Amino acid sequence: MCGIVGYIGKETNPQIGLEALKRLEYRGYDSAGMAVFNFEKKQIYCLKCVGRISNLEDKLSNSAIFGTPFIMHTRWATTGRVNEVNAHPHSDCKGNIWVVHNGIIENYQELKEELIKEGHRFVSETDTEVLSHLIEKYFKGNLEEAVRKALKEVKGTYALVIISREDPYKIVAASLSSPLLIGINGKEYLIASDPAAIVSYTKKIINLEDNEIATITPEKFFIFKEKVPQEIELEVEDIQKEGYSHFMLKEIMEQPRSLKHSQQGRILLEEGLAKLGGLEDVKDKLKEIKRLIIVACGTAYHAGLVGEYMLEEYAGIPVEVDFGSEFRYRKPILDENTALLAISQSGETADTIAALREAKRKGILTLGIVNVVGSTVSRETDAGVYNHAGPEIGVASTKAFTSQLEVLALLTLFLGRQREMSLVMGQRIAKEILKIPELVEKVLQTRSEVKKIAEKYKDAKNFLFIGRKYNYPIALEGALKLKEISYIHAEGYGAGEMKHGPLALIDKNFPTIAILTSDSVYKKTLSNAEEIKTREGPIIAIATEGNDEIKNITEDVIYIPKTLEMLTPILSVIPLQLFSYYMGVLKGYDVDKPRNLAKSVTVE
Repeated sequence: MCGIVGYIGKETNPQIGLEALKRLEYRGYDSAGMAVFNFEKKQIYCLKCVGRISNLEDKLSNSAIFGTPFIMHTRWATTGRVNEVNAHPHSDCKGNIWVVHNGIIENYQELKEELIKEGHRFVSETDTEVLSHLIEKYFKGNLEEAVRKALKEVKGTYALVIISREDPYKIVAASLSSPLLIGINGKEYLIASDPAAIVSYTKKIINLEDNEIATITPEKFFIFKEKVPQEIELEVEDIQKEGYSHFMLKEIMEQPRSLKHSQQGRILLEEGLAKLGGLEDVKDKLKEIKRLIIVACGTAYHAGLVGEYMLEEYAGIPVEVDFGSEFRYRKPILDENTALLAISQSGETADTIAALREAKRKGILTLGIVNVVGSTVSRETDAGVYNHAGPEIGVASTKAFTSQLEVLALLTLFLGRQREMSLVMGQRIAKEILKIPELVEKVLQTRSEVKKIAEKYKDAKNFLFIGRKYNYPIALEGALKLKEISYIHAEGYGAGEMKHGPLALIDKNFPTIAILTSDSVYKKTLSNAEEIKTREGPIIAIATEGNDEIKNITEDVIYIPKTLEMLTPILSVIPLQLFSYYMGVLKGYDVDKPRNLAKSVTVE
């Protein structure tokens, strides 16, 4: 969700911070703000705005505010309405302590009541303002000492960056279950909640771990324990649009490359094996597991559902898939023969992390599929696999989803060959995975056809998506994409459930997108589609190349190449991504930043 940037060093123009903050716009936000220490006047100046960072930039250009250090923030409202007063940074009563914060303070109401009794005056509706007043309470001239004492009273999650007028020339940063990193460039430091903010500035970073507090001055920084800087696997070009109208379209179109990266060096074709270095240390434990629980949220949850079909059919392992937000609340039964797999693009999804930590408390093996190197999930799991799909800027996940499916296929091959999967089957799966980038390239050539169909249906108010077996989760994902991007009501359903209720909705104004690939359940899915046609429901079909029979029920057909059934979802989802994209664009929406949504949901 929200974005944080802080800077301390020789630069005094806050524009450097705004440029960094702009790289976090993809995360979703509704307001922005900054606090700048002016060393000549020994004052901290604050600017805030509702809406885009460009509004804040306009305010800055009219204010002639300069200085260092400075802190900045983009807010996505959780506690408190969207207005300038609730935007970050927040200050104490004296204008001495200034705070930007990601996360949520669960006990802010009781802290606020106590602080009000002590004479503190609050101006906002946010939980964050409690932090500035709590730090003020303990401030005796040393900022980091006040922060340490204040955080002992806080319950919740946070990434904090703090400056003080009365203890100047320093930034204090702290983290608990919310990402925060320090970028190092000689005697200049840029603090951020996401590597994308600082990649053009430096590639030397240190991730703050839970309960760590950093004190940063132009001369040095100090954390409770010494840490070795890592290299960011990110280039500036990766977070540019490269001529595309939107990041979403760019990321859809670069899926052949992202899928190639996800499989690179991981397939041993002759042996019919998947080589997953991140699982090497636990491969013997993985041989013994009798059950796998997958936890994820949103699009990653749909990837987990596809993985359930793959792993049960080819690896012979019973699989359960659960929402990260529900896992802890149903008292899951876990034993030494169970492993948990957390799937998250960012590796910072709060509910998924909470589920992971619950599993760790129960002492079971934990695994991760994550796209962001150094993220919380990647650090806290026992083992795992990186997607290597590259940064995904668009809020609605596209290339990260297909890379998750490919990694799940590789994991299926890895675990299946540990068990009863034959060499011949292993070789066949490996061969088909290697072909996937080329087949995806072919699907992307249907782009203009998908756009025409979108133009035909752009005024529809509702959509139904149906599929069976491997493509049932893709029906769910297709509906989710359409909701996210075009704000059209859409439902994903198992095609076999049509007669159990959804068929009542069908009429000539209620279109259905049916995934009708030539697989083991094709005839059954076709029969379900015919039920819709009989009731005059318009149908858009995703079908396998060479299937002319499908034209008997609809003229709106998008063809995908033939592949192994378990890999079909990687191909069938791409026309649905394109369809959602064009529907959103035709309606004039900002498809990269859908309303009310954030890229990384870091609060529960």
